[in-house]
Amino acid sequence: MKKFQIIYLLIVFALLTQTGKSQEITNDFYDDAETSSLKGLTTIQVTGEIGNPGEIDIIKLQPRSLVMKEALADGDSNRFIGAYRYDGYSLYDILNHVILKKKNEAEFPPIIDMFVKVENDRGESVVISWGEIYYPAHRHEIIIATKVARIVPSKTKDLWPLPEETKLVVGNDLLTERNISNPVKITVYSASASYPVNRNMNPLYSPGIKIYKGDKFLGEMVTSPVLAQSAEFETIFYGRGRGIHSTTPFRGCLLKDALQPYYGIDRKTLREGLFLIASVDGYRCVFTFSEIFNRNDQSEVLLIEDQKNQDGGVFRLFPAADFFSDRAIKAVSEIRLLENQNN
Repeated sequence: MKKFQIIYLLIVFALLTQTGKSQEITNDFYDDAETSSLKGLTTIQVTGEIGNPGEIDIIKLQPRSLVMKEALADGDSNRFIGAYRYDGYSLYDILNHVILKKKNEAEFPPIIDMFVKVENDRGESVVISWGEIYYPAHRHEIIIATKVARIVPSKTKDLWPLPEETKLVVGNDLLTERNISNPVKITVYSASASYPVNRNMNPLYSPGIKIYKGDKFLGEMVTSPVLAQSAEFETIFYGRGRGIHSTTPFRGCLLKDALQPYYGIDRKTLREGLFLIASVDGYRCVFTFSEIFNRNDQSEVLLIEDQKNQDGGVFRLFPAADFFSDRAIKAVSEIRLLENQNN
């Protein structure tokens, strides 16, 4: 009798799967379609400003999974590519045991001015900030995918084209230009720009922010742009070194709105754009262009203005996606879109 019950259950499961109703078996919307393996290398070369360069066999790491709606810029609109579940291995885990050897460590020991360049086998490359990998509250959102499954709409049954090669997948990007196929190399860098450091500056004050693209001066911001969207974020403000700072909300404008008049958005900038944001005392960090301009999670970077703050003002940052406060730069004096960061 038990043998017939088992056969019956197997037949029912097969019928449900074939009719697209396997979601009735579980509550998971993301496992209804067949999972396909992606072709490509499962080792990746890691080099740059580290003490232990070499190849890492990623499939020895813990598997991670994320879901992604992919779209690309297409003229004045966005072109939808498909919705997928990707399974693979996170950059967080891949880089977890590299020994950092910053070129600028003597001048600036903190790691928040670091980033990585990921290259594929056809010469394409993208940049990802160290902060995107190790500082967000939601970890493991950037992976090298080795498997993929469609997320199929229950009514239309749309079958989006399946990727065929291993793929870098950056989970928080709106336009998925950084999702390049068959990544083979990761190079670790620190930002090459140099600033004099004075951590004992008192008062810590800058009257405005100078805006640059490379070495070209674009203008100066002394007050928040009128048209910039304002926001208030409730937060638990917590530092990696000193722990809890405050639980008061942050109010400001979206940094992307404040910077929009100065910078255009194109495919190359979405992939390779890197901002260096510096305080008047030389403290600085990097954000990728996509971190600021191209988010899909509404965890925006705020620019906070306080004209009355004579110690820490007039402008400071609040990166809402970060768990730690380290990139919340005070007394911001310069924002520079870096160029030629192939150190």
